[in-house]
Amino acid sequence: MSVDVDRFTERVPGGDAGLIVLLLAVLYLAYIASGVILGFSLRGQLNSLAVLTFFIAVFAMLALALNLHWGYTGLFNIGIVGFMAVGIYVMALFSKPIYQPGSAAQVGGLGLPLIVGIVAGMTAAALLGLVVALPALRLRADYLAIVTIAMSEIVRFSFLSSQFQQFQLFGRRVGFGGGSGVILDYQDPLQAFFSAFGLWDAYLGLVDASQVLMPNNPKPVVDGLVYGSVLLVFVGGYFWLLKRTGESPFGRVLKAIREDEDVANSLGKDTNGFKIKSFMLGCALMGLAGILWFMGQGAVTPNTFRPRITFFIWIALIIGGAGSNTGSIVGGAVFAALLYQGPRYLKNVLEEILPQVDAPGSFGPAISPLISGADPFPFIWYTLDSVRQLQLVIMGVVLIWLMHNRPDGLLGHRKETASSIDLSARRGRAVAADGGEDDE
Repeated sequence: MSVDVDRFTERVPGGDAGLIVLLLAVLYLAYIASGVILGFSLRGQLNSLAVLTFFIAVFAMLALALNLHWGYTGLFNIGIVGFMAVGIYVMALFSKPIYQPGSAAQVGGLGLPLIVGIVAGMTAAALLGLVVALPALRLRADYLAIVTIAMSEIVRFSFLSSQFQQFQLFGRRVGFGGGSGVILDYQDPLQAFFSAFGLWDAYLGLVDASQVLMPNNPKPVVDGLVYGSVLLVFVGGYFWLLKRTGESPFGRVLKAIREDEDVANSLGKDTNGFKIKSFMLGCALMGLAGILWFMGQGAVTPNTFRPRITFFIWIALIIGGAGSNTGSIVGGAVFAALLYQGPRYLKNVLEEILPQVDAPGSFGPAISPLISGADPFPFIWYTLDSVRQLQLVIMGVVLIWLMHNRPDGLLGHRKETASSIDLSARRGRAVAADGGEDDE
């Protein structure tokens, strides 16, 4: 099975880019087909694809950022959600409008442009990475993991604290809102993006033109589709940045540290310095991904950033295969489409196809007919009705299957080597015992 998958990926036209495009095409076609079965209107189909695109993009970006830590440098970071939280909260602090008495928002911000807030959020996430890295990178493997997950919980509880609910900064009434969270009432992200390129009027023209297909307020659907497309552009930027980083001398040292830090250190490389720089860059990218994920949602609360999001990102990376940027995007897309959003769509499609039957209300009435061997259908209906609650179980089953059948991920062993040239033997040529090539 492994050989067949590897041969298939090698034959896809366009290399890695062709493989990603093919995967996305298959996933989108599957969602369109499910929408047809469910009887979605054009508006429903487009909204479904917009949500799918959004989650594919954010999970792909975060898997790429994690790949820099784990796949390139071997840093076991399970505090990803903490850097995401710092990114979006600091961005809100800088870019929210200045507080006005009597406004709906209980706290304001510094009123700076959105791009300034985004840069500030990324910088804050990188600096938090530095603070964590200085003492923690002397630790390895599971010890570093404990430090990073503890950091993410410290960040969450800090934002929950009443001490930071509101305070004075540069004479302004600002804050993080405590458990109530923060209203994200700054400039519309799409308006800021298109206005920066002088395209806002053209975008409004696109919204007006879409009235023909969706007469009843098409802007939310168009906004979702376009924002998802913008996020895919960011995925391409992440991929390009990490590819260039991996191919640079800096990236080759990171991969050498991943393989054997002691050897890299013995060759005169300041491994701690390289790890700190890698950790800070990855944390900045995680902060940016957190900003892009939540900046358009209107509000954000600290309890959104629980550790389960970190584990979702790890699952995405494992699915695609750590050490491969292409695998990170593939894993993010597969996770978002099949494991994160898929169970809900699968339930709706099966309920549409299968006859309508009332599902048992609890596990006992569902399992007892199956044990007696009389009727398996009550258990099937109960499982379908509870598929959203069983999402974590499904993810666990997939992980167990991967560990047994594809431990290197769906793409197989694609880990990028530390060498700047290909040191492996060419395919189809026999290698002689003296290191040369036998004539065929």
